[in-house]
Amino acid sequence: MRQRRQNIDLADAHLVGDLLVPEGARGLVVFVHGSGSSRWSPRNQHVAGYLGELGLATLLFDLLTESEERIDRITCEIRFDIPRLTHRLVGVLDWLAASPDLDRFPLGLFGASTGAAAAILAAIQRPEQVKAIVSRGGRTDLAGNELSRLRIPILQIVGGRDLVTLGLNRKVSQALTCRQGLEVIPRATHLFEEPGTLDEVALLAGAWFLEHLGEPVRQQGAGL
Repeated sequence: MRQRRQNIDLADAHLVGDLLVPEGARGLVVFVHGSGSSRWSPRNQHVAGYLGELGLATLLFDLLTESEERIDRITCEIRFDIPRLTHRLVGVLDWLAASPDLDRFPLGLFGASTGAAAAILAAIQRPEQVKAIVSRGGRTDLAGNELSRLRIPILQIVGGRDLVTLGLNRKVSQALTCRQGLEVIPRATHLFEEPGTLDEVALLAGAWFLEHLGEPVRQQGAGL
Protein backbone atom coordinates (compact mmCIF):
# COMPACT_ATOMS: atom_id res chain seq x y z
CA MET A 1 0.00 0.00 0.00
CA ARG A 2 1.63 3.23 -1.17
CA GLN A 3 0.87 6.66 0.25
CA ARG A 4 2.10 10.03 -0.89
CA ARG A 5 1.48 13.70 -0.32
CA GLN A 6 -0.18 15.08 -3.42
CA ASN A 7 0.01 18.64 -4.75
CA ILE A 8 -3.06 19.51 -6.79
CA ASP A 9 -2.64 22.56 -8.99
CA LEU A 10 -5.89 24.01 -10.28
CA ALA A 11 -6.50 27.14 -12.32
CA ASP A 12 -7.59 29.11 -9.26
CA ALA A 13 -5.91 27.34 -6.34
CA HIS A 14 -3.08 25.16 -5.12
CA LEU A 15 -4.41 22.35 -2.92
CA VAL A 16 -2.69 19.65 -0.89
CA GLY A 17 -3.90 16.09 -0.43
CA ASP A 18 -2.93 12.65 0.80
CA LEU A 19 -3.23 9.85 -1.75
CA LEU A 20 -3.23 6.19 -0.76
CA VAL A 21 -3.30 3.48 -3.43
CA PRO A 22 -3.40 -0.21 -2.38
CA GLU A 23 -1.98 -2.81 -4.75
CA GLY A 24 -4.66 -3.83 -7.24
CA ALA A 25 -7.00 -1.03 -6.21
CA ARG A 26 -10.47 -1.38 -7.76
CA GLY A 27 -11.44 2.27 -7.50
CA LEU A 28 -10.65 5.61 -5.91
CA VAL A 29 -12.73 7.37 -3.26
CA VAL A 30 -12.34 11.13 -2.99
CA PHE A 31 -13.17 12.55 0.44
CA VAL A 32 -15.01 15.87 0.53
CA HIS A 33 -14.81 17.18 4.08
CA GLY A 34 -17.42 19.31 5.73
CA SER A 35 -17.83 22.46 7.75
CA GLY A 36 -14.61 23.70 9.34
CA SER A 37 -12.75 20.43 8.71
CA SER A 38 -9.75 19.40 6.61
CA ARG A 39 -7.98 16.36 5.26
CA TRP A 40 -6.78 15.71 8.82
CA SER A 41 -10.32 14.93 10.03
CA PRO A 42 -9.91 11.87 12.31
CA ARG A 43 -13.33 10.61 11.23
CA ASN A 44 -12.52 10.69 7.53
CA GLN A 45 -9.05 9.29 8.22
CA HIS A 46 -10.69 6.37 10.05
CA VAL A 47 -13.05 5.58 7.18
CA ALA A 48 -10.28 6.02 4.61
CA GLY A 49 -8.11 3.52 6.46
CA TYR A 50 -10.87 0.91 6.32
CA LEU A 51 -11.51 1.54 2.61
CA GLY A 52 -7.81 1.04 1.98
CA GLU A 53 -8.00 -2.36 3.66
CA LEU A 54 -10.80 -3.23 1.22
CA GLY A 55 -8.57 -2.41 -1.72
CA LEU A 56 -9.91 1.04 -2.51
CA ALA A 57 -7.61 3.97 -3.19
CA THR A 58 -8.39 7.17 -1.26
CA LEU A 59 -7.69 10.85 -1.74
CA LEU A 60 -8.15 13.21 1.19
CA PHE A 61 -7.48 16.83 0.28
CA ASP A 62 -8.09 20.31 1.60
CA LEU A 63 -10.94 22.00 -0.24
CA LEU A 64 -9.71 25.44 0.78
CA THR A 65 -6.37 27.14 0.32
CA GLU A 66 -4.39 28.21 3.39
CA SER A 67 -5.55 31.82 3.03
CA GLU A 68 -9.17 30.74 2.65
CA GLU A 69 -8.89 28.55 5.74
CA ARG A 70 -7.57 31.50 7.76
CA ILE A 71 -10.53 33.61 6.67
CA ASP A 72 -13.03 30.82 7.28
CA ARG A 73 -11.78 30.22 10.82
CA ILE A 74 -12.87 33.77 11.60
CA THR A 75 -16.00 34.20 9.48
CA CYS A 76 -17.23 30.57 9.06
CA GLU A 77 -18.66 31.67 5.72
CA ILE A 78 -16.62 29.83 3.10
CA ARG A 79 -17.48 26.39 4.48
CA PHE A 80 -21.12 27.08 3.50
CA ASP A 81 -20.24 28.48 0.07
CA ILE A 82 -21.51 25.43 -1.80
CA PRO A 83 -20.87 26.83 -5.31
CA ARG A 84 -17.23 27.49 -4.39
CA LEU A 85 -16.79 24.05 -2.83
CA THR A 86 -18.42 22.41 -5.86
CA HIS A 87 -16.23 24.34 -8.29
CA ARG A 88 -13.15 23.31 -6.33
CA LEU A 89 -14.19 19.66 -6.27
CA VAL A 90 -14.93 19.64 -10.01
CA GLY A 91 -11.42 21.01 -10.51
CA VAL A 92 -10.01 18.08 -8.55
CA LEU A 93 -12.09 15.62 -10.60
CA ASP A 94 -10.75 17.15 -13.81
CA TRP A 95 -7.22 16.96 -12.40
CA LEU A 96 -7.73 13.25 -11.70
CA ALA A 97 -9.07 12.68 -15.21
CA ALA A 98 -5.90 14.26 -16.61
CA SER A 99 -3.53 12.26 -14.36
CA PRO A 100 -2.10 9.28 -16.33
CA ASP A 101 -1.70 7.08 -13.24
CA LEU A 102 -5.11 7.89 -11.74
CA ASP A 103 -7.51 8.35 -14.65
CA ARG A 104 -8.13 4.60 -14.94
CA PHE A 105 -9.93 4.39 -11.59
CA PRO A 106 -13.72 4.57 -11.29
CA LEU A 107 -14.46 7.27 -8.74
CA GLY A 108 -16.58 7.44 -5.63
CA LEU A 109 -17.19 10.53 -3.49
CA PHE A 110 -17.45 10.45 0.30
CA GLY A 111 -18.99 13.70 1.51
CA ALA A 112 -19.42 14.88 5.08
CA SER A 113 -21.61 17.76 6.27
CA THR A 114 -21.55 20.56 3.64
CA GLY A 115 -19.11 18.50 1.56
CA ALA A 116 -21.95 16.09 0.77
CA ALA A 117 -23.83 18.80 -1.13
CA ALA A 118 -20.70 19.65 -3.10
CA ALA A 119 -20.26 15.95 -3.88
CA ILE A 120 -23.78 15.71 -5.32
CA LEU A 121 -23.42 18.83 -7.44
CA ALA A 122 -20.00 17.80 -8.74
CA ALA A 123 -21.33 14.34 -9.65
CA ILE A 124 -24.14 15.97 -11.60
CA GLN A 125 -21.54 17.96 -13.56
CA ARG A 126 -19.30 14.91 -14.13
CA PRO A 127 -21.81 12.02 -14.47
CA GLU A 128 -19.52 9.86 -16.62
CA GLN A 129 -16.69 10.06 -14.09
CA VAL A 130 -18.32 9.65 -10.67
CA LYS A 131 -19.94 6.26 -10.05
CA ALA A 132 -21.22 6.45 -6.46
CA ILE A 133 -21.61 8.79 -3.47
CA VAL A 134 -21.71 8.20 0.27
CA SER A 135 -22.83 10.97 2.62
CA ARG A 136 -21.90 10.90 6.34
CA GLY A 137 -24.05 13.24 8.37
CA GLY A 138 -24.30 15.22 5.17
CA ARG A 139 -26.16 18.41 4.38
CA THR A 140 -27.34 16.89 1.14
CA ASP A 141 -30.31 19.26 1.28
CA LEU A 142 -27.97 22.11 0.34
CA ALA A 143 -27.87 20.70 -3.20
CA GLY A 144 -31.36 22.19 -3.48
CA ASN A 145 -33.37 21.80 -6.66
CA GLU A 146 -30.50 19.98 -8.37
CA LEU A 147 -31.18 16.81 -6.36
CA SER A 148 -33.59 15.44 -8.94
CA ARG A 149 -30.81 15.57 -11.57
CA LEU A 150 -28.57 13.11 -9.72
CA ARG A 151 -28.36 9.83 -11.64
CA ILE A 152 -25.73 7.83 -9.75
CA PRO A 153 -26.27 5.74 -6.59
CA ILE A 154 -26.08 7.62 -3.29
CA LEU A 155 -26.09 6.32 0.27
CA GLN A 156 -26.94 8.70 3.11
CA ILE A 157 -25.65 7.65 6.53
CA VAL A 158 -26.96 9.63 9.47
CA GLY A 159 -27.00 9.33 13.24
CA GLY A 160 -30.31 8.48 14.86
CA ARG A 161 -29.68 11.11 17.52
CA ASP A 162 -28.81 13.77 14.96
CA LEU A 163 -32.43 14.72 14.59
CA VAL A 164 -31.99 17.83 12.43
CA THR A 165 -29.79 16.13 9.83
CA LEU A 166 -31.94 12.99 9.93
CA GLY A 167 -35.02 15.02 9.08
CA LEU A 168 -33.23 16.79 6.25
CA ASN A 169 -31.84 13.52 4.85
CA ARG A 170 -35.32 12.00 4.84
CA LYS A 171 -36.63 14.93 2.80
CA VAL A 172 -33.72 14.56 0.38
CA SER A 173 -34.51 10.87 0.01
CA GLN A 174 -38.00 11.81 -1.15
CA ALA A 175 -36.61 14.26 -3.72
CA LEU A 176 -34.09 11.86 -5.26
CA THR A 177 -34.98 9.83 -8.35
CA CYS A 178 -31.75 7.78 -8.56
CA ARG A 179 -30.86 4.57 -6.75
CA GLN A 180 -30.41 5.46 -3.09
CA GLY A 181 -30.16 4.24 0.46
CA LEU A 182 -30.71 5.87 3.85
CA GLU A 183 -28.99 4.17 6.78
CA VAL A 184 -29.67 5.37 10.32
CA ILE A 185 -27.17 4.47 13.05
CA PRO A 186 -29.36 4.60 16.16
CA ARG A 187 -26.87 5.62 18.87
CA ALA A 188 -24.92 8.14 16.82
CA THR A 189 -24.94 11.92 17.05
CA HIS A 190 -23.77 14.23 14.26
CA LEU A 191 -20.04 13.53 14.61
CA PHE A 192 -20.39 9.77 15.23
CA GLU A 193 -18.27 10.03 18.37
CA GLU A 194 -20.06 7.22 20.19
CA PRO A 195 -18.07 3.97 20.47
CA GLY A 196 -18.42 1.77 17.41
CA THR A 197 -20.60 4.14 15.39
CA LEU A 198 -17.83 5.25 13.06
CA ASP A 199 -16.96 1.62 12.41
CA GLU A 200 -20.56 1.14 11.27
CA VAL A 201 -20.15 4.10 8.90
CA ALA A 202 -17.01 2.54 7.44
CA LEU A 203 -18.68 -0.83 6.94
CA LEU A 204 -21.69 0.68 5.19
CA ALA A 205 -19.56 2.98 3.02
CA GLY A 206 -17.21 0.17 2.09
CA ALA A 207 -20.03 -2.12 0.99
CA TRP A 208 -21.62 0.66 -1.09
CA PHE A 209 -18.41 1.54 -2.90
CA LEU A 210 -17.44 -2.08 -3.53
CA GLU A 211 -20.85 -2.68 -5.08
CA HIS A 212 -20.72 0.31 -7.39
CA LEU A 213 -17.07 0.82 -8.31
CA GLY A 214 -16.66 -2.45 -10.16
CA GLU A 215 -13.83 -4.95 -10.47
CA PRO A 216 -10.17 -4.41 -9.53
CA VAL A 217 -8.29 -2.23 -12.01
CA ARG A 218 -5.22 -3.66 -13.72
CA GLN A 219 -2.05 -1.76 -12.79
CA GLN A 220 -0.43 0.03 -15.71
CA GLY A 221 3.33 0.53 -15.75
CA ALA A 222 5.25 1.71 -12.71
CA GLY A 223 2.86 4.54 -11.92
CA LEU A 224 1.89 4.38 -8.29
